[in-house]
Amino acid sequence: MTSSKESFQLSVEQAEAYEAMFVPALFEEWAGPLVDAAGVRTGQRVLDVACGTGVVARIAADRVGGGGSVVGVDINDGMLAVARRLRPAIDWQRADAAGLPFADDSFDVVLCQAALMFFADRVAALREMARVAVPDGTIGLQVWAGLDQQAGYGPLTAIVARHAGAEAVDLLGSYWVLGDLEFASQLAAAAAMRVVQAQTRTGVARFGSVDDLVATEVRSTPLMDRINDAIYQRIVDDARAELARFVTRSGQVELPITGHLITATPA
Repeated sequence: MTSSKESFQLSVEQAEAYEAMFVPALFEEWAGPLVDAAGVRTGQRVLDVACGTGVVARIAADRVGGGGSVVGVDINDGMLAVARRLRPAIDWQRADAAGLPFADDSFDVVLCQAALMFFADRVAALREMARVAVPDGTIGLQVWAGLDQQAGYGPLTAIVARHAGAEAVDLLGSYWVLGDLEFASQLAAAAAMRVVQAQTRTGVARFGSVDDLVATEVRSTPLMDRINDAIYQRIVDDARAELARFVTRSGQVELPITGHLITATPA
């Protein structure tokens, strides 16, 4: 997992926390629609770029069946260790998105969920996705909409930034930088891709409580390494107050989050 200004490695323990908390709370809900948008079907060869712990790859593997194949690549060893534990039959490989270790025209579908914004060279990564896809293949991308469109994550980001400082703003802000669909289309064009369809949807990120939400968004990310326990507690206290409107009667949190599903083909 790489941002425009830094590279970092999650430990296996952090990757396990990511799988246990982030995936069911957020990414699982978007994985199916991404696979649907890309039209993954039986017998296809699929590549999942920046696969994390592999939720998209697992769904794609179920779709392609025994006659197809799925490869998941990530630069983070901890993520790959968890992915291998969960679905050893999938081919998991360590690779940089900007230098994929595959021949031209190797895959029918290339997928990338909520990761393009973190790549140091987004155009190079997209160009690699187009290169390894067959000429009539599909590249399926999921990115988050802009922070101004996030009714739930906007306030949460402001809380974290207020207490954790400018570096936290830089880290958290990178999640939303591809929210402008015109900008995303320009990136694709620069990488020799043609956008076929872009759809916007709003999902719900579900957490057991506000405390669970903060734990998921802070403790299972590198942000936790930058703050102390006192700062963390101030974030929790403010989140309890400011996010109360998203708490259900049972005490759970349902935080709306808006994103884009983009499908493209090599130009």
